[in-house]
Parts: sequence; structure tokens; C-alpha cells
Amino acid sequence: MPNQALPRSSFFSIIVLAAPLILANITVPLLGLIDTAILGHMDETYYLAGASIASLIFTQIIWVCGFLKMSVTGLSAQSKHASSQQQLKVIVQALFVGLSIGLVLILLQLPLLKLGLWFASTDVNVNQSTSDYFLVRIWSAPASLINLALIGWLIGQQQTKLVMGLQVLVNLLNIIFSLCFVYLLDLGIRGVALGTVLADYSLLIISLVLVFRPLVIKEFKRTWLSILEMRKVLQLNSNILLRNLALQFTLAFITFNGAQYGPLSAASNAILMQFFALIALGLDGIANAVEALVGEAKGQKDVQRIKRSVSHGLIWSSLIAFLYALVFAIFAENIVSLLTNQEALNKELDNYYLVIISLPLIAHWCFLYDGVFVGLTRAVEMRNTMIMSVLFGFIPMFLLFEHHGNHALWFALMAFLACRGVFLAAAFMRLASGGGAKLLD
Repeated sequence: MPNQALPRSSFFSIIVLAAPLILANITVPLLGLIDTAILGHMDETYYLAGASIASLIFTQIIWVCGFLKMSVTGLSAQSKHASSQQQLKVIVQALFVGLSIGLVLILLQLPLLKLGLWFASTDVNVNQSTSDYFLVRIWSAPASLINLALIGWLIGQQQTKLVMGLQVLVNLLNIIFSLCFVYLLDLGIRGVALGTVLADYSLLIISLVLVFRPLVIKEFKRTWLSILEMRKVLQLNSNILLRNLALQFTLAFITFNGAQYGPLSAASNAILMQFFALIALGLDGIANAVEALVGEAKGQKDVQRIKRSVSHGLIWSSLIAFLYALVFAIFAENIVSLLTNQEALNKELDNYYLVIISLPLIAHWCFLYDGVFVGLTRAVEMRNTMIMSVLFGFIPMFLLFEHHGNHALWFALMAFLACRGVFLAAAFMRLASGGGAKLLD
């Protein structure tokens, strides 16, 4: 698998890597629109409601397991110029972790479903639709988790154009399979879920071929899967898992507490989260590019290149954030009108335009530095700064402004994002001080 030709220390290497990832990210919500259209044309509305809830349960589980992608990206980048055997060890250990967790999720499918239905608190028809979708979709768990690791590996190897191609391919396959199962085989909501399952396994097979093609399989050693050999990988993943859970706490807190302020606040939060998701499309791409470059530099023990990649990444991240803020300042009302035509909701969101414009300017710092620490595989700092940001940013800000109702949740989120950026930047400066030898630990 040939490496992309990039100017090693060039300012533009970041955007060259990031652009395909940003385009790949854009395809994800497009797939959701297709699934929504298929389900929305069924006889009853509870099919769409049930599939949405089931998909949310599944994706939240997979998102929490996103530590697989993050850890593998850093390890892959650091081993980019290592021996074939060392690269094989990294990917084999990651696949083993992904497969193991995926099988556990299949075994726990009924308790997970019951827990999700308890949180959803819906009627009988929606519950049945949720069950029908989830009990099919859960069988893609091993493929979904292994795919996370494989995508992380490819990003670390700077194969971002390939990642984009794979993302587009799996979305097309998903659409084709879902349409066939629903309209040709009349499988209904199960057909939509089955289409996603087959698309995930198709991506798995193609990705395995692409990743393992340049590696020497006979160099595999069974001892790599021993507890002693896996200790570093498991420790890295467990720290990022705790980091993900702390982040998930803040998002869940906003969702559930927003619902307590009434339907209007809950609906406003759903639309505001769409703006946050739009921000992530661009900022995640920059962060992923920085992960790959910083990890490669660490693998080559090049401190100056690490610092240079971080500086360049901050410039690009700032530019993207400013562009988002500018677009939101000019077109926020138009974007909101595309998402809802309810007059009361539009009027309510008028009170949040400053939040919408401020979000990218505040958030881009933590997105960028997250990428830096993924590349450095410094999961302890990621874990600690995330927890500190919850304890010293999110919770105090919410309590301080609780009397402002739903606005307090968004003030708390912005304080949380700002604290993450500050704490991660401080941690990086500490590691980079005195010559930066600590960056290579």
C-alpha cells in the first residue's frame, strides 16, 4: 500500500491529510438521511421512531468504544517507519480487542436493549420496532469495532484518501442493501438494519485486505495476545475509555436535563447539537491529520517536528473555527429554518445565536489538542484533563447559572470545552518544556 506523497514539514500537509477526512465525515449524516427517508415512507411513524432509538443505543455504545480508533491511530502513526513485524503486532492486538468487545456486546444484547428501552420510555409499538431493529443491528458490533481499529490504522498511516473512499463505499453499499431488503424482499425495519450489518461486514473484508496486504502474516506470534504483551494496549484503551465516559456524561446531562425544561428546550437542544455536529465535521478532520503527523514524528523521535505539527495544526484549526463562526453569524437563521419550520422553536433559538457563533471558536482548541495527545499516545493526560474539565468547568458553571434554565447547560458546555483546551494546552507545554524530551516518553 503506497504512502501518500506529502511534504514532510509543510504547513499544507495538514490540510492535504484533513480534506479527505472532512469529506468522509460529511457522508455520515447523508446516510442517516437516506435511512430516514426509507423508514419515513413506511406505513406507520413508529417504525422511524423505533429505528432512531435503536440506532442511538447502538451508536452510543460504539462511540464509547471509540478508544479503539484513537489508540490505534497513535500507535499506527508511531510505527509508520517501523518493521513489518512491529506494525503487524499493533494491528493484531487492536483487532483482538475489537473482536472481543464485539462478541461481548452480542452476548449482552438483551440487557443492553432493555436498558435502552427503559431510558426511552416509549409505547408498545415503538418498543417493538426498536427491538426489531436493534436485535439485527447488534450483530454488526464485531465488524463495527474492528472497522474502527482499521480506520484508525489507515489514518495513522496517512492513508486519508483511502479512508474517504472506504467511507463512501460503505455508505453506498448500505443504501443499496437497505433498499433491496425493504422494497424487494419486504423485510421492513429489519431490512434497514440488515443492510447496515452487511455493509459493515463488507467494509471489514475490504479493509482487512488493504491493511494486511503489505504485512507479512507469517511474522505473527501468539505471545502478542498474552496479558503481559497486551498490557500497554489495554492500559491505553482503558484510559481513553474513561475519557470517553466523562465526555458522554456531559452530553447525556445536557440531553436529559434539557428535557426537564420542557419540549421547547429539548427541541432547541436537538438543533443546537446539530450545529455542534457540523463543527465536528471540520475540526475532527484537522485533529485526525495532526494525530498522524505528531505520531509519525514521535516514532522518529523528532521533537521539533512534533512542535511544528502542533503549531501548524493550531493555525489550521483556528482558520476553520473562524470560518465556521463567520458562516454561522451570517447564515445561522437560514440553517435553523432548514431544520425546523415551527415558529415557536425558531423564536426560542433566536436566544442562542451567540452560543452558536461562539461554539467553534471555543471548541477548536480541545479538538486540536485531543489529536495531539492521541498522536503522542498520552492517554493519562487525556483522561485527567477530561475529568478535571467536568469537575472544574462543566459542573460549577451549570450550578452557577442554573437559574437561567436551559441556557445554563450551554454555558456549562462552553466552559467544559474551554477548560479542556486550556488543560490540554498546559499539559502539552509542560511536556514540550526543557527541550521536549518528555514528548518522546
